[in-house]
Amino acid sequence: MRHVGVIDIGKTNAKFAIVDAETMAEVAVRTRPNRVLSGPPYPHFDIEGIWDFLLAAMGELNREYPIDALSITTHGATAALVDGAGELVLPVLDYEFDGPATVRAEYDALCPPFEVTLTPRLAMGLNLGAQLYWLKREWPEAFARARAILTYPQYWAWRLTGVAASELTSLGCHTGLWDFERGRFSLLVEALEIGGKLPPIRSAFDALGAIGSEVADRTGLAEGTPVHCGIHDSNASLLPHVLERTPPFSVVSTGTWVVVASPGGKIEMLDAERDCLANIDALGRTVPSARLMGGREYSLLTGDRTEPHDAGTVKTVLEKGLMLLPTVQSGSGPFPGRAARWTRGAETADAPTRHAVISFYLALMTAECLTLTGAEGEIIVEGPFARNFDYLAMLEAATGRAVLADGRNATGTSIGAALLALGKGARPRGRSERRELGVAEAGALREYARRWRSTCAS
Repeated sequence: MRHVGVIDIGKTNAKFAIVDAETMAEVAVRTRPNRVLSGPPYPHFDIEGIWDFLLAAMGELNREYPIDALSITTHGATAALVDGAGELVLPVLDYEFDGPATVRAEYDALCPPFEVTLTPRLAMGLNLGAQLYWLKREWPEAFARARAILTYPQYWAWRLTGVAASELTSLGCHTGLWDFERGRFSLLVEALEIGGKLPPIRSAFDALGAIGSEVADRTGLAEGTPVHCGIHDSNASLLPHVLERTPPFSVVSTGTWVVVASPGGKIEMLDAERDCLANIDALGRTVPSARLMGGREYSLLTGDRTEPHDAGTVKTVLEKGLMLLPTVQSGSGPFPGRAARWTRGAETADAPTRHAVISFYLALMTAECLTLTGAEGEIIVEGPFARNFDYLAMLEAATGRAVLADGRNATGTSIGAALLALGKGARPRGRSERRELGVAEAGALREYARRWRSTCAS
């Protein structure tokens, strides 16, 4: 196998990528905005627009890079309801629509507790179980016509092959539908009366079937091209690390969200009130997780401008104890109810000094997330923050654990999805390495972290 075609649908953009199986690198990519149609009957994804884009991209790229297999990764909190003829009975809801929030009290009465589902109650439609409850309540006749409820990666697999499947990385990601204690569907599935609509669970690695003749005709792909079941995008990013490391360790994936995943961590440490949850990785293991909207906070505070500074700037921050206290993006992260506050002198400092303070703040918030997941072992940082020296240095000082900067593609979802087609024995290329931070102020960094935590606790 040389070329894996990857359908990679993020909340902002839909992408089709060719991943070279020898180098484990993207060699060609096509993208389009992931449009949300305003309605009726509610804001929903432009499914047919995405489908046409994907087929066109497959056809174009297959001519230069013959595709040997297809794999899929998508954002979560999304499902498609299809009837016996394979048609959508309702549009695919945009999870940022707040319709499901209008029935929160009713839904909460049905949903099992956090200890069972490891699902915090989230805003808008970010809990898939709440979406399904709302859809059933508002459109009971259409909902009843659904023969299958397909989590989003598996919907696209079904469109390509006609084979319906469920898959754990999507079912286990803040849906309320999975019972982590017993390893089965939660009682919410029974309460919603949807057990018969959820297809059999398949491994993310499974080849569900081959592309249909219509897809082959429209794309030029060979009939018989296998399609793999697919994976939730956060777990796609985690997969390369899962395949090359033995727990315990942690992966800090940085972007708009900073997502901490700690294979081998402690489930009992999770706090539903502090933006914690559990995921299920592609190997079926429960992974304690926590998050903050760190990339959004960085953008708000810096305008995405990096301010170069020297060791003297960092020394000033440490000596004067200049701090930013949580939380900039209210409602998320380990201190969701706090209002952000600068200590004296921090807010009025020059831009380079503020940048160092902001980097320390984000590292300390990440360290809190790691604590909440019961994390142990090495910490691998991927994405934009892997290039922020101050962030890495403070994270290492605050946790007392080795911090590695991931040298691979900053967005690893397509690579992770491609690994599904290569099997559980595959190993990603590239490496994560510990940077020699060379910090002369290591003791001062640890003391700063202690004071920051003490201030947050007071």
